Amino acid sequence: MSRTRVLITDDHALVRSGLRALLGAQPDLEVVGEAGDGVAVIKACQRLEAEVVLLDLSMPGRGGVATIQDLRQTCPAAKIVVVTMHEDETYVRQAMLAGAAGYVLKKSLAVELLTAIRTVRQGQTYVAPALAGALVPANGAPHPNGGKPLLESLSPREREVVSLVALGHTNAEIALRLHISPRTVESHRKNISAKPGLNSRADIVRFALEFGLMQS
Repeated sequence: MSRTRVLITDDHALVRSGLRALLGAQPDLEVVGEAGDGVAVIKACQRLEAEVVLLDLSMPGRGGVATIQDLRQTCPAAKIVVVTMHEDETYVRQAMLAGAAGYVLKKSLAVELLTAIRTVRQGQTYVAPALAGALVPANGAPHPNGGKPLLESLSPREREVVSLVALGHTNAEIALRLHISPRTVESHRKNISAKPGLNSRADIVRFALEFGLMQS
């Protein structure tokens, strides 16, 4: 059985050491490296071909949200799990919109972090149960461009593509998962982005969160 390659990122050596010890004891996980700031993690992710990146939001050098966005561009195959002390739901939304696949609090039990890693590795999202409310639009507000009619305007295949785009998958990954050609994926994405309110990935993530499409 191949092991999931995990990169640990935190500016505190003691935290990294603890995470390494925890993950190293798991038969299905392999710690391939560590990074102490947002710049180093970009280089390390590419060099080490990490499959999952554990990322602290508060690190020197570059902000956490910006680092997530950079990782999505430079290391698109990696799934990002935020491991942080920040419990504010605003941080959760920002991280997920930027491209994170998971969000776990540092005070959580070890089993929760392990569950998050395994969940995102399977192409799904994981948010700490205590912060599940962050996946609901603020104040219960409906999608600004008529969410339900927009949902109904999507074909079943387009909904699948929306889900996978929201989860951060590349066109090639989507094509492989749906057993269609990359060109067909591009066509679906073009049709989706032409719909009012789905013009950007941030729009798609927000829409997918609102209608429970963040799963694959």
